[in-house]
Amino acid sequence: MHHFIDEVILELSSGAGGAGCVSFRREKYVPKGGPDGGDGGKGGDVVFVVRRNLKTLRHLKKNPVLKAQNGFPGEGALRHGKDGESIEIPVPPGTQIKDAETGELLQDLTEEGTSWVFLTGGRGGKGNAHFKSARNQAPRFAQKGEPGKTARVKVELNIIADIGFVGFPNAGKSSLLKVLTNARPEVAPYPFTTKTPYLGVLTVGEEDIVLADIPGILEGASAGVGLGIKFLRHISRTKGLAFLIDLSNPDFLGHFDILLKEVGEFSPELARRKRVLIGTKIDLLESLRPLEELQRKYPDEQVVGISSLTQKGLDALVQIFLRLAKEEE
Repeated sequence: MHHFIDEVILELSSGAGGAGCVSFRREKYVPKGGPDGGDGGKGGDVVFVVRRNLKTLRHLKKNPVLKAQNGFPGEGALRHGKDGESIEIPVPPGTQIKDAETGELLQDLTEEGTSWVFLTGGRGGKGNAHFKSARNQAPRFAQKGEPGKTARVKVELNIIADIGFVGFPNAGKSSLLKVLTNARPEVAPYPFTTKTPYLGVLTVGEEDIVLADIPGILEGASAGVGLGIKFLRHISRTKGLAFLIDLSNPDFLGHFDILLKEVGEFSPELARRKRVLIGTKIDLLESLRPLEELQRKYPDEQVVGISSLTQKGLDALVQIFLRLAKEEE
């Protein structure tokens, strides 16, 4: 996903209602037929629909101004005008619709198949047949249709996952995602390989666990350094966090404190989420002493060591992920 789009500003308009018709019945042998103007059709609605197959908002970036069809005017012989076609805006699960000016959350769309009518079309105007009365047998007026509604909204995507990966660049997040799931993130031995979020599904028996890999976080990320802080919201819905610590890095003992601080600056609630500390790349170590040092420094944390290359420790990690994903909050 080289063009990952997770924010779009849209200008949306529902359709106006069609005008009512002014018409009189004109048939042979009926020289003074009564009013028979039909009603105008209703304007089309603006509807958001959740589609599971969508992963980004890229399709909306190309056309940020969308308008539903106007209703058609009524016709003689009491013929009702055709309703305007509604416009459906497909979005991925986890999409939030906000007021573009105030930032107010208008709707949180999380469930596949959910349909939400955001703007309703204007009602069609009544034809002159409605206005016949004892005092006015031949009304020569009809209603106009109601105007449509227009609004500017900010559409934001917050990916929905069970476990979110947090770590410095090159900590082994993408390698772990690749070996555990069907995801195919770019993996290379240099920092910032991951520039967009990736999702993968880990299947354990009958259970599916969705894992999210976001770009690596740097110290100072909450102040705008690096890429990771921009994508932290994509793990804001996760049930648990996996902090990946590269045990082959000489400064590994300070990494967890920095990462937790940056996550806490972004969201104190996210920093309190259930978590596991994963010491990675144990295949590069001469001994397991770095893992033991990490475990001693954080006796109250769940700390495990793994190698994505040799797959050592992965079975135990999978069971931890399963518990994190399924535990009650």
